[in-house]
Amino acid sequence: MRIAVSSDMDEPVARLLVDELRGRGHTVLPHGALRAGDREDWAWSAESAARDVAEGRADQAVVCCWTGTGASIAANKVPGVRAALCVDAYSADGARTWNDANTLALSLRLTSGPLLREILDAWFAGGPSAEDDDRANVAHLEEIR
Repeated sequence: MRIAVSSDMDEPVARLLVDELRGRGHTVLPHGALRAGDREDWAWSAESAARDVAEGRADQAVVCCWTGTGASIAANKVPGVRAALCVDAYSADGARTWNDANTLALSLRLTSGPLLREILDAWFAGGPSAEDDDRANVAHLEEIR
């Protein structure tokens, strides 16, 4: 899978994220502080990763900033992107299942190495629900303007 990854800071957890994704066999498309010459600010770097998803260059994205909030807000401004700020495995599983999230937002401050692995395990194990009400909610997101 091709995964766009952005971070506004070159933090150890951001580097671990890239290594972990590559170790799981994914192709990483880096943005922000993870790619030389990119604008590092959270709004710009998260937008770049989200646009990779929206425009088909990536299957999913992981966007990071200090709290994860700004990166998730920026990513969600890109049409077709459903970013979820996940602080644990349960929220990652729910985001994939009920929200069909295609972008994971992470906090550089709160996410430890072991927690990162748990979140990624849940994220990649999950998939969108086939339940009619869940599909209707996700479809309705496209109608909200």
